[in-house]
Amino acid sequence: MTFRSIIPVFLLIFSCFSLFSQIREKHLGNIRQLTYGGDNAEAYFSFDNKKLIFQSNNKKWGLSCDQIFIMDIEAAARDSQYMPTKVSTGKGRTTCSYFLKGDKKIVYASTHEHGESCPEVVSKPGKYTWNIYDYDIYIAGKKGKNIKMIAGGKGYQAEATVSPKGDKIVYTSDESGDLELWIMNTDGSEKRQITHDLGYDGGAFFSPDGKKLVFRASRPGSDVEAAEYKSLLKEGLVTPNNMEIFTINVDGTDMKQITRLGKANWAPFFSPDGQKIIFSSNHHSKRGYDFQLYMVNATDGSEMEQITFESMFNAFAMFSPDGKKLVFCSNRNNHGTRDTNVFIADWIK
Repeated sequence: MTFRSIIPVFLLIFSCFSLFSQIREKHLGNIRQLTYGGDNAEAYFSFDNKKLIFQSNNKKWGLSCDQIFIMDIEAAARDSQYMPTKVSTGKGRTTCSYFLKGDKKIVYASTHEHGESCPEVVSKPGKYTWNIYDYDIYIAGKKGKNIKMIAGGKGYQAEATVSPKGDKIVYTSDESGDLELWIMNTDGSEKRQITHDLGYDGGAFFSPDGKKLVFRASRPGSDVEAAEYKSLLKEGLVTPNNMEIFTINVDGTDMKQITRLGKANWAPFFSPDGQKIIFSSNHHSKRGYDFQLYMVNATDGSEMEQITFESMFNAFAMFSPDGKKLVFCSNRNNHGTRDTNVFIADWIK
């Protein structure tokens, strides 16, 4: 059999495997792709369910590192050439954006006051690391105007999300010397630290009733691991290879470890009724880079169910405020590139 004759067989097998994967994604209906090209991540709904705010480094848009954009969901779903609106300054690197209640203001983190160019990517030979840049948190109008810093200074202030009532913001800060969760009012007042254990606490979201937080956390398991964690943090680095999902009350009480799966469990979000948590994990993977969405009971991590099966990366899942849609980021349909795009689906219970 020649190479040319093998190609149709391979394509048929791949097509059948892809179709089988989609059939197994029984909770996801009417999946639609919303971005095309680059790394598009952390896409979060407006309170009216109609828009998404997200970060992208799509080179076709003239970007050298992540900036913040707002898209109209239906417009993006209809037109693969749709151009979302950039709402960050275009300077520095940005991350972790969110709408405020009423959808007239946004919050996001940026490095632009520490330098207008993209900050240098620092790495550690032989280790997979995330950079902890000098981010500050800003509030701006929905078109990016009237920008105001609400958490900043030297160090890391990022990963901000907003409570369902719209009165509080949870974020991650290294102000106390470690990467901990903090809560503040939406004007930046009354900052208070929520977590205190050694390790990276981040990616927090409020429960639908606003009483709890769900977040990812690393917990060094030995003195050697703790020393390594502290050493890397001084260099502005963390290794996100071992993280589990936790919940905690917004007053800092009753912290619970929800998953004990090993490897990287992250990007959690509560289900619309607050009874479940959806998150991304590679715990099942022998190679490490195979992230799928899973759902577990919010109280004890039981009854785990796999939600996605298509492609090697699925993360940043968020339910729409009305509970009818799920937005997530995936490298499905990227035609062999490294692109990660935003997808939206009807949520089928």
